[in-house]
Amino acid sequence: MSLGITWVKDWITESARVVSEHRVELITLDREIGDGDHGENLDRGFSAVMVKLVDLPPDAVPGDALKLVATTLISTVGGASGPLLGTAYLKAAVAVGKEPELDGAALVAMLTAARDGAVLRGKAEVGDKTMIDAWTPAVDAAATALAEGRNEVEILQAAADAAAAGAESTEPLVAHKGRASYLGERAIGHRDPGAQSSALLIRAAAETAAADSAPVSGAED
Repeated sequence: MSLGITWVKDWITESARVVSEHRVELITLDREIGDGDHGENLDRGFSAVMVKLVDLPPDAVPGDALKLVATTLISTVGGASGPLLGTAYLKAAVAVGKEPELDGAALVAMLTAARDGAVLRGKAEVGDKTMIDAWTPAVDAAATALAEGRNEVEILQAAADAAAAGAESTEPLVAHKGRASYLGERAIGHRDPGAQSSALLIRAAAETAAADSAPVSGAED
């Protein structure tokens, strides 16, 4: 089993839907410790991605779609989120190259490159109360799942579960990056909005992979 352009397009579409669904939640989280525009910015960015997604050529590969997300988010999402997530998707696109299908190793390489891109752009580490607190456990869990011989869907599900736990783990942390860092200990008790949105995007990857890999009802008849 491997995942190709259909999965990546489904992942992007689900990401746009989930970001829209959680827009207010992300705004609220960001309002508590930031400038309150994270949900609005991401929703605008993924809405723009959806407009451009239909223009992908028929022979597009996963890397092409990831690059489209990267360039669109960078050009449409304000604040820190656009450059951070845009760089993550851009590095992910470079990691998968022109491969038409992504196996487990390629998925781990893609997630690792995305995390490293965000680290390169934001200079954050685990424990700084940023999106890296979701991405790094996701990468680690995916690598472990790959080493255990688990399939592509299981690798992404492990990454999604770890990202969700990582986002939750930001609640007791003092922020060391961004506007939240000005709050000092007053940021304790609040979940980082970037970690939460990253967890939602990685969950969307896992759920669409599971749906795309599920046997079609009645296919054996």
